Amino acid sequence: MNPFSITPRILFFQFTINDIHSFTKKHFIIGLTGTWLAGIGRYWDHPSADTLQYIGLGSVIYIFLLALLIYVIVWPYRLKNWNYFNVLTFISLTSFPALLYAIPVERFLPLSTSASLNAWFLGIVALWRLLLLFRFLKVYDQLKWWNVIFIALFPMCLLITTLTILNLEKVVFDIMAGLRNTTGREKSYNVLIALTYFSAILFVPLLIGYVAGIFTNRRKIS
Repeated sequence: MNPFSITPRILFFQFTINDIHSFTKKHFIIGLTGTWLAGIGRYWDHPSADTLQYIGLGSVIYIFLLALLIYVIVWPYRLKNWNYFNVLTFISLTSFPALLYAIPVERFLPLSTSASLNAWFLGIVALWRLLLLFRFLKVYDQLKWWNVIFIALFPMCLLITTLTILNLEKVVFDIMAGLRNTTGREKSYNVLIALTYFSAILFVPLLIGYVAGIFTNRRKIS
């Protein structure tokens, strides 16, 4: 199969478990290239970005860490053929929607409008990739939907809550969003504070559901 044909199948929720198990180094290179280009696009005209951000390495490092987090959190469920390479390749191939960040909307729209639009881009991309993760976990080993929800949301809440405790949430948001003006960062920072608030509230219920899912899934395997 043409390695390029799998990307649209993934992005539009048409992939199967066979597609995931067919991942090769070629698929990973395609995903890594998309991640790198998306990373460059976020900061190509940002006035205060550092060198790593300008050359897109921040996004590349991010997918390795995110894939590792998801791999470790899902590992106790003992899914069939669960491996880091498949997780990393999948995460990299979901990076293409982030190319929306490269659109310089502030060049042809008022700052307030472009700030809102950049925030919408962030929300759309984040939701899109989260739903893709739901689908990925569902097809990997036919997990129950409630397992998928707990597995997918728990690392997100864990990440947001941890970053809040470390007081790094604003830095990470700038890395994710690549917002190019102060107004945009202020508006989006308020959104992130709201996400942090709900993450803190949901953390314990998600942790309980996550741990309960481990035991029920192991019992099913046994």
